[in-house]
Amino acid sequence: MTANTDAAEQLALALIGNGLQRMTARVLAMLLFVEQETVTAGELAELLEASPGSISTALKSLSAVGLVEKVPAPGSRREHFRFPDEGWATLMSTQNAVVGQMQDAAETGIKAVGRKSRAGERLADMQDFYAHVMREMPAVIDRWRENRIRR
Repeated sequence: MTANTDAAEQLALALIGNGLQRMTARVLAMLLFVEQETVTAGELAELLEASPGSISTALKSLSAVGLVEKVPAPGSRREHFRFPDEGWATLMSTQNAVVGQMQDAAETGIKAVGRKSRAGERLADMQDFYAHVMREMPAVIDRWRENRIRR
């Protein structure tokens, strides 16, 4: 099993700096850098010199947002994982649910404080921003897919 572990750790540091949990960032980086198609949790634990429990937790977290998927491995008793082909697009699509929740939270806040209050104005701005993101994200993902096909 090969991976450029120094570069993977640099990526993990960038991900950690942007709010990802340490082990989750390290697992994601390793999934991006390994050369084989799939890896097991045990292989990740070995590569990262980490406990099986921390790897399992990270894999669950990444799976929940579409950045890791289980794949069948005929003849193997272990679960195999990989970074999905459209992982980044899936992440942004999954994040749209979060965007919707933020819009709803802003609406609830506006109802509580009133649209004409200073807080209501800030919340309305928040709601407008997330509405814009919700409208634009599908087109962004579609353009990315078109560009990806052309490459």
